[in-house]
Formats: sequence, C-alpha cells, structure tokens
Amino acid sequence: MIKKFTVNSCSKKTDLKDFDPEDIAGLLKEEVKQDYIELKERFAKVQDVFYASKKYSLLIVLQGMDCSGKDGTVKKALTGINPCGFKVESFKVPTFEELQHDYLWRIHRKTAVRGEIRVFNRSYYEDVLVTRVHKTIDDDTAFLRFKEIKNFEKYLVDNNTIILKFFLHISKEFQKEKLEKRLQDPEKFWKFSEADIKERKFWDMYQEYYSDVISNCSTKEAPWYIIPANHRWFRDYIILKVIVNALENLDLEYPPMEGNIEHLIQEVKNCDL
Repeated sequence: MIKKFTVNSCSKKTDLKDFDPEDIAGLLKEEVKQDYIELKERFAKVQDVFYASKKYSLLIVLQGMDCSGKDGTVKKALTGINPCGFKVESFKVPTFEELQHDYLWRIHRKTAVRGEIRVFNRSYYEDVLVTRVHKTIDDDTAFLRFKEIKNFEKYLVDNNTIILKFFLHISKEFQKEKLEKRLQDPEKFWKFSEADIKERKFWDMYQEYYSDVISNCSTKEAPWYIIPANHRWFRDYIILKVIVNALENLDLEYPPMEGNIEHLIQEVKNCDL
C-alpha cells in the first residue's frame, strides 16, 4: 500500500493531478484503528532503541499547502515518544543574517544529531517553491537548486541520516472549507492569516511547482511520499506506518553495557554501605 504513494525515482514526470487527495486505499477508519494503536506502540519502542543506539538520525520533511495538516501530523501521528530525542523546526522568512549565506546554510545547522528524530515543518523546499511562485528566483535557478538539494540530501544520507519527505496532498475545496472553519471558531482565529488567502490565488502554480519538486528531487535514498490528506485519519495512519517501517528496518539494538556486569551490580549494592 505504501508503494502506491511513494515516488523514489526522477525518471519520469510526477503530476499531482494523478493523485487523489480523497484516496483512502479502500480502507475504513474503524478497520485501521487497532493497527494504528499498535503502530503507536511500535513507534515508541523503536524510537527508544533509536535514541539509545546513537547510530542514525531521522529527518522528516513535511510540506503541503496551507491547511494540509503539517501541525496536525506532528500533534497526532508523532506523539507518545521520548521528547529528548524529538524536535520540530519551522522555517519562516529568512532573517537578515540568513540571507547573507547560501539558502541551505540555515537548514544544515538544524539537521538532526544521531539518535534524534527531527521534523522540518516546511523546509529547504520553500526555497524552490514560494521563491519561484513570487519570482524571486527564475526557473533556471530553481532547477539548479533541485540538483543542489539532491546532493545535500545524499550527503546527509551518506552520513547516516534517514530522510522521509511527505507532501500532504489536499484539494482546493478542502482548503477552502478549512479556511472558512478557522473564521467561524474563535479558538482557531490564531491559525488564520490573510496571507493564506493571497497564497491561495497561486494554487495552480504551487501544484505545478510541487510536481516539479517531487519529479526532480525523489531518489531511492530520499523518496517523496504523496500522502492523501483530505482524511486526517488516513494521513496520520500512512505517515506513521512509513516512519515505523523505516526505523524497524534499521534493525537496531540497545548498546551493550561497558564493563563487567557482575562487578557493577556488586558496586551498586555496596555503594551505600
């Protein structure tokens, strides 16, 4: 099932129009409820070993249109694990200092250390999306950056970083519904921004440029997953399934105790005597 939503090759053009945001792979929410609970338990267990072993780092990239559920994914799918080994980074408009460096400078400083899971809630891909939509870079620069990003990701992978990239795919109608709900609920006013309305006008352009990103920056080592996100439960289920499978496939073990166990046990017994 996961294979259906995986793009791990740049050999052909990927078009988001070929992916249905309503797709739930023939499943029902109640059918996956128990499996989802078990996935959460497996996630907590494997993350504990992952954190203790300090052999790999995991970078999770979340991209999507406004209202696609990036924050919700973090709150629902990525919970119940050791917070010491988990961190979320969001990338806003670059600061003056960041603009004086190459566009990946601020990104590399925030990548995960070994044993850590780090989520990029929006990422370096903004530098080939919003910049391209608003004409602060041209197409030639964007396609050059695609190559630079692939090289950057390969460098991270070669240094034991697992990269999982999720595009949360929603429909334009779904986004409109969510924006309207934000204006009807005082508890969600803080989520609304007039910028969301302005960016919505560029919907078709974003869809085209996201297709370019996925087509040009999907590799076997760092694939893109196009996750249907109109149904939040399905979004959370698939993303959690991908993450747990990736961590379990590492086949990690807890590091062994340094020193003689029997001697250490005796030391503990005698420490208060």
